Amino acid sequence: MFAPEELIEESQILYEDNHLIVINKKSSEIVQGDKTGDMPLSEKVKNYIKQRDNKPGNVFCGVCHRLDRPVSGIVIFAKTSKALARMNELFRDKTIQKTYWAVVKQKPPQLSERLTHYLIKNEKTNTSKAFKEEKKGSLKAELKYTLIASISNYHLLEINLYTGRHHQIRAQLSAIGCPIKGDVKYGFDRTNPNASIHLHSYKAEFMHPVKQEPVVIICRPQTTDTVWNELVKLV
Repeated sequence: MFAPEELIEESQILYEDNHLIVINKKSSEIVQGDKTGDMPLSEKVKNYIKQRDNKPGNVFCGVCHRLDRPVSGIVIFAKTSKALARMNELFRDKTIQKTYWAVVKQKPPQLSERLTHYLIKNEKTNTSKAFKEEKKGSLKAELKYTLIASISNYHLLEINLYTGRHHQIRAQLSAIGCPIKGDVKYGFDRTNPNASIHLHSYKAEFMHPVKQEPVVIICRPQTTDTVWNELVKLV
């Protein structure tokens, strides 16, 4: 038997079949193990399946992609090595469409805009800096944001990613003067009480790696946070 904190909650499962399991990640969870030693989401998924299905041996849970720790929302895991290899191909070929929601305090310069920057990662600070012009060692980063809701002090942006770079959304929005709420690493003025940032992986669209059927997963933020809830109910 596993302790509750070593398992995902059933309500976190957004989609599951024999090949994939898709989880709504909490902002406090890490997807894979890191230097903190905290139990990663991948292990919690394994433990949950092992306990639920009474599996005597090891459970396979392949990590298809990651979200930063303070970010919430959709994370896709593969339940077989075959599914993992094919999902890796989808991510590599950029045939998965991922949509994010982000809350910012400053209204962006345009209602909708495609942003192109060149990112350089700083290994020491674990941050990426966005530049308008290409620099030595930089990686091209592209996204499109659209303003979809506003309340008195905050604005909700819908973001479509065209590349998958380190801290891409956080760095690019910061570069246009719109750091994400709670993201002090990228210029917001204060942290959120729970150490989260207001960035959420909202939608994933892809062709199932085995069934070859279209899959669309949508996950609205599930939180007691007032700012999230006030903005989301306007969409």
